[in-house]
Amino acid sequence: MALKKSHLYKYIWEACNQIRNGMDASQYKNYILTLIFVKYVSDKAKYDPYYLLEVPEGGSFDDLIKIKGDKEIGDKMNKVIRKLAEANDLTVVLNVDFNDETKFGKGSAMQETLSNLIGIFENLDFSKNRAEGDDLLGDAYEFLMKNFAIESGKSKGEFYTPAEVSKIMAYLVGIDKSNNLRNPTVYDPTCGSGSLLIKAVDISNNKKLAIYGQEREATTYAIARMNMIIHNYLTASIALGNTLSDPFFKENNSLKLFDFALANPPFSQKNWANGLDPENDIYNRFEYGIPPAKNGDYAFLLHLLKSLKSKGKGAIILPHGVLFRGNKEAEIRKNLIKRGFIKAIVGLPPNLFYGTGIPACIIVLDKEDAAIRNGIFFIDASKGFIKDGNKNRLREQDIRKIVDVYRHQLEIPGYSRMVPINEIEKNDFNLNIPRYIDSTEQDDVHNLNAHIYGGIPKEDIDKLHHYFQVLPSLYKTLFKTNKENKEFLDVIVPSHEIKTTIINHPDFKKFSDTILEKFHLWSKKIENNLYNISADTNPKTLIQILGDTILEQFENTNLVDKYDVYQILMDYWNDVMQDDVYLIKYEGWKNAAKPEVPEERKEFAIKETADLVIGKAKYKMDLLPPDIIINKYFAADKEQIENLQNEVEILQQKLNEFEEEHSTETADGEAPLLSEVMDEDGKISKKSVQARLKELSKNDIQEKEVLTQWMELYDEISKINKQIKQLQENLYKQVLTQYQALSEEDIKEMVINDKWMHSLEKNINDYIQKIATKLSTRIKELTERYEAPLSDIEKEVKEYTQKVKKHLVKLGIEW
Repeated sequence: MALKKSHLYKYIWEACNQIRNGMDASQYKNYILTLIFVKYVSDKAKYDPYYLLEVPEGGSFDDLIKIKGDKEIGDKMNKVIRKLAEANDLTVVLNVDFNDETKFGKGSAMQETLSNLIGIFENLDFSKNRAEGDDLLGDAYEFLMKNFAIESGKSKGEFYTPAEVSKIMAYLVGIDKSNNLRNPTVYDPTCGSGSLLIKAVDISNNKKLAIYGQEREATTYAIARMNMIIHNYLTASIALGNTLSDPFFKENNSLKLFDFALANPPFSQKNWANGLDPENDIYNRFEYGIPPAKNGDYAFLLHLLKSLKSKGKGAIILPHGVLFRGNKEAEIRKNLIKRGFIKAIVGLPPNLFYGTGIPACIIVLDKEDAAIRNGIFFIDASKGFIKDGNKNRLREQDIRKIVDVYRHQLEIPGYSRMVPINEIEKNDFNLNIPRYIDSTEQDDVHNLNAHIYGGIPKEDIDKLHHYFQVLPSLYKTLFKTNKENKEFLDVIVPSHEIKTTIINHPDFKKFSDTILEKFHLWSKKIENNLYNISADTNPKTLIQILGDTILEQFENTNLVDKYDVYQILMDYWNDVMQDDVYLIKYEGWKNAAKPEVPEERKEFAIKETADLVIGKAKYKMDLLPPDIIINKYFAADKEQIENLQNEVEILQQKLNEFEEEHSTETADGEAPLLSEVMDEDGKISKKSVQARLKELSKNDIQEKEVLTQWMELYDEISKINKQIKQLQENLYKQVLTQYQALSEEDIKEMVINDKWMHSLEKNINDYIQKIATKLSTRIKELTERYEAPLSDIEKEVKEYTQKVKKHLVKLGIEW
């Protein structure tokens, strides 16, 4: 069975646990990533005879395993890793010291810690994943980057750009269309761990795309190099050094030019000009203005711009201040706008990044057609996110919406707009997003007359017109015109029945059927893609096709946001379907569905719950759960067991009521008849009842009768439970036999229809119910807001006033 992604994460995170107590995350990440790298390269070279990196004798992970428990383990680890480094010109990259007593302790402490560390990675087996192993370990590397960034805190989390933001930037510059270019290049001048570049290249799906990056921090540079190799981008050119003062990539004393450039530079860097004379910059990067001495935001933007070819496209993440700050930055901004270099601005949610909590924006630069550009496209995506721990995170639907809106230049009120340059000029070239897009939500204004006279204002219900366009006759079912004032409505359904009324209404049922029909049409469209999953399938391409098709299917669907439906698909893909597809890819349909022994590894806190238990034998069925087999082949057996379980529930209820009836004092104050067989917690056991029956004399007729009745009920429950257990075991045996008899076509049909499509349909149904909930909640809110007019409140006040007066008079107090 192929290594599961969730298990891999636990393995490597346990490695972090081995050393995290002794050092900061910003330090221990370097040791963990180095060991993963050595393990990966060693395995890759072992299984791939054409692998470009050399693993010399005495320089592999197997050599690390040999020195576990050695008294000189730290020094010997360094020597093994140095051999690997020297053989591949990676001495600057693999440059951590495992013999550091300040990090790993002295003597036996170091010996134990490092031995455990090697042992954890020793247990990682990529042999069955080597066909797609790069993706598996690459995702694990991404997982580590994210978690290291979280733990490193604000001051040291800058090395990682969230994958969601990286994906957006790559699409905004059109890197997925790089196949149209002859020898395309992509560049990141502040590449950190390389995560932004890797995501961009992944999206491009172009093996000819050449990668270039520069990073000033030596340890982060090392991580970037390892990251590229682990993702199998062995020819990526990553340089060490300060991009602004000493750019590495040059041609003929000028900056090398690229087709695409992406950057997430450190925000508002104060010492950006160290080692640099901006006024006499030999690369002429500051021809449109010199940034302020203590703020380098525009320095990075201008470097990025200068590094683009004549038709090059770039995207850079910067704080919102660059959009509106004055003085030198205002002058630079004006010059860039006038020359048409800024194509778009995307406002992102706050608290996305690990180096800062402030909101940021993406500025899209495009030299192609800059001379004739007459507008800038604005997107305010600041409200599209979910909370993820103490950070915010963009959802798949947020990413897709930004990209679609940008590519099709869709103008959506409160979200996106093409702003003419002349309008920007009238605003003194200020690019602050709220000047051009009003994304503020309208206040929910109370109507004073409605509070005085009662009834719901028609204008409030009119705001729900998009519901009643789809559900026209529901309007008359819920409302009637107020007799006193035709501008007000009365709700004619009790508040607690509003949601039920909506859900059961013919209009809503018709709407629900329409949505489900769209879903079924989509499932037919992508059916062949799913049935043809094989070793040649690229899972990332597959989900791209599924996502594109479902968006197309739900285009212009009333009351349904197609991006919500897209998110339903993506959530299920990430939670279940992705692992299933990779499993099928690795193992084939039949082997993937074969029952396996559940994995249990105490040292990694892995304990899989068995899906099927027969005696002492346990089985795990990830791809094809037993319930699907049972529902298809053994429905009658399942029904028989469920009927018996219902009988048990009824009998248990009777027993509970019987115990309650005879556990309380009688009317004449006598002790309860079951009191002698109860323990301290009020529980009754068969053993205690049997013992009490033996003690009773012939004269204790009433107590004997009660205990006998209790025993009869208890025995009946036990008898049926034994029957259920036997039937359950027989059913499980039949299920196991059935697994062996399944053909590949049987497995495909059940996985695709009975598992994937069934689950997705259920989730779509839940979404439809939420639409009803949203409408009913708003109507109930308005009903409760205006249900007590002023006259009723005044009447109630008078009644309570009279009651209070009467009580005061009784107390001899005059008011």
